[in-house]
Amino acid sequence: MVKAANSRGDAPGTPPRTRILVIGGGYVGMYTALGLQRKLRSGEAEITVVTPEPYMTYQPFLPEAAAGAISPRHVVIPLRRVLDRCRIVIGQAQRIDHAKRTATITTLATPDEGTGDHEIEYDELVLAPGSVSRPLPVPGLADYGIGFKTVEEAIGLRNHVIEQMDIASSTRDPAIRDAALTFVFVGGGFAGVEALGELEDMARYAARYYHNIKAEDMKWVLVEASDRILPEVGPEMGTYTVRELRRRNIDVRLETRLESCENRVAVLSDGSRFPTRTVVWTAGVKPHPVLAATDLPRNERGRLRCTSFLTVEGVEHAWAAGDAAAVPDITAAEPGSECAPNAQHAVRQAKQLADNIVAALRDEALTEYAHKYAGSVASLGLHKGVAHVYGRKIKGYPAWFMHRTYHLSRVPTFNRKMRVLAEWTLAGLFTREIVSLGSLEHPRAEFELAAGGGHRHHPPGPAPTPPGDDKG
Repeated sequence: MVKAANSRGDAPGTPPRTRILVIGGGYVGMYTALGLQRKLRSGEAEITVVTPEPYMTYQPFLPEAAAGAISPRHVVIPLRRVLDRCRIVIGQAQRIDHAKRTATITTLATPDEGTGDHEIEYDELVLAPGSVSRPLPVPGLADYGIGFKTVEEAIGLRNHVIEQMDIASSTRDPAIRDAALTFVFVGGGFAGVEALGELEDMARYAARYYHNIKAEDMKWVLVEASDRILPEVGPEMGTYTVRELRRRNIDVRLETRLESCENRVAVLSDGSRFPTRTVVWTAGVKPHPVLAATDLPRNERGRLRCTSFLTVEGVEHAWAAGDAAAVPDITAAEPGSECAPNAQHAVRQAKQLADNIVAALRDEALTEYAHKYAGSVASLGLHKGVAHVYGRKIKGYPAWFMHRTYHLSRVPTFNRKMRVLAEWTLAGLFTREIVSLGSLEHPRAEFELAAGGGHRHHPPGPAPTPPGDDKG
């Protein structure tokens, strides 16, 4: 292991700058760093952001990116442009020793350097690594399952669905055709329902361009272990959503679990069996593994124990928010309630977190985080949606319009807002794009063939990284 250069770059005779280390470049990481660089005076602190990707993903737009309504480049926000006064380190935090104020980091250059992990020293720590998918030990899931948490997975799933339609159109084997046209989604939360709704909408539209595939030939199955879907919008709107999905011939299985998907056969707990080449897993998330590699207190679910001031409980100079943090909800009627790990709280917590860090550096009073949950909106495909906002229940086109309006107002940077709005406008004037660019996942395949290697079979791999975008 080698230590990274720890020189603070302070001029002789000047007070040392506070070193603030932000782990994570998602909602909390980006917005906290953005707030700090705006509020701190020049030379007051140096901010380092460690993140696995050079961009922040606006996850509510992933279903629309998968359906082709939004370009994948416009779902992500380049951190180097937005955080122009921060040091961005593309890497992964492996361990954090807060007692020594050090974080062990693996960067993209670590394998080539051959010198081991880097160690970064800090004075103030902001832990915002977010969450990761929570796959259960279901036989075959690791081999055939597809996640839906990153933009790469969203675009990969879009390519995969269109590719399955191409397979079904060209095969003479009815078993292969049926499996290719069967799509199983596991998880009835926002990610699963919105992804299913948008992709089914897209595939139904795409079917008109296939001479031997009709929309009714495709089988879409939603599997949910509890007795309802979309609990965030309330039981009434959840029931409406089930009714709306079933009206579109989507098979919704409540109180049902995925038992196995070995050999490309989805076996459900109710005894149903679906030969399928597509199993999308959206059944929950868990805290990022780096939290277990720290000396900071965690609760029984693995999240950091935090105070309402967004400090880590019982620890100085450590802060957290978002999915990684168990933050008390002081607006809740029930004592002991925690803020839900969602984007609505994460963005607001990040703003308060930046304010509190600045206040702490200047020996000012901290402010408690308090935000009463306003409600939720969800898209079920083009012109279809549900919402439960400030006690009002909305469905259909008004809910879909509210969903788009709300998220357009929340996506970071004016540049991204205008790009998304322009794409929506063009989508209303022209037909959908139904092209699969699955070859992006193996960009060297054609060259390998031309170079004399013959035809090479490439197993399914991760979805392609979206093209670089330095325009913010």
